[in-house]
Amino acid sequence: MADELVLYTHPWSRGRVARWMLEETGQPYRTQILDYGTTMKAPAYLAINPMGKVPAITHGDVVVTELAAICAYLADAFPQAGLAPPPGSKERGPYYRWLFFGPGCIEPATTAKSLGMVVPDDKRGQVGYGSMDQVVDVLAGHLEGRRYIAGDRFTAADLYVGALLGWTMQFGLFPKEPVFEAYVGHLMQRPAAIRAAEIDARLGEEMKAKSGG
Repeated sequence: MADELVLYTHPWSRGRVARWMLEETGQPYRTQILDYGTTMKAPAYLAINPMGKVPAITHGDVVVTELAAICAYLADAFPQAGLAPPPGSKERGPYYRWLFFGPGCIEPATTAKSLGMVVPDDKRGQVGYGSMDQVVDVLAGHLEGRRYIAGDRFTAADLYVGALLGWTMQFGLFPKEPVFEAYVGHLMQRPAAIRAAEIDARLGEEMKAKSGG
């Protein structure tokens, strides 16, 4: 099919978030499972993503890598799913702001924490997120009293930030404050989130069985 959607992923990767996004669109898609260190680094996949990591999607001849970009692309490619505010609307700016607050601030802050890296106070201006405390305070202040991060309905920004918070809180990389747990909790009850998690859990078990693990 000329406009076929393909998800390149591994069931124990950030591809789980891309799958959730695809499930939210309601569009049919095909899954291509890749293995770390083998097919993920093979020439065929490196032609799609030279970084040799997942997820990536192809939509016909279009290739999209980087998780936030995948979410933004799919939201715009399938506007009927209502996963992004309309262009020109007053919610569009906040939507972009918080969608990219994830990779711009939350991810680098939690990555630094996982690596035991502490930015000296006098060097905070050299990192985009400032400090973990600042990221936590800004996000908590914004989410207080809100169900959704941009406007009054669910968008791809919620999907990305909610999935990121759920993952990092699980591993102790982001504080389990009530405002974050409440926000993530109701997002994870969405039917598409549940479907996506079930699909990847099943694929993970199948891979484990094949490997004899």
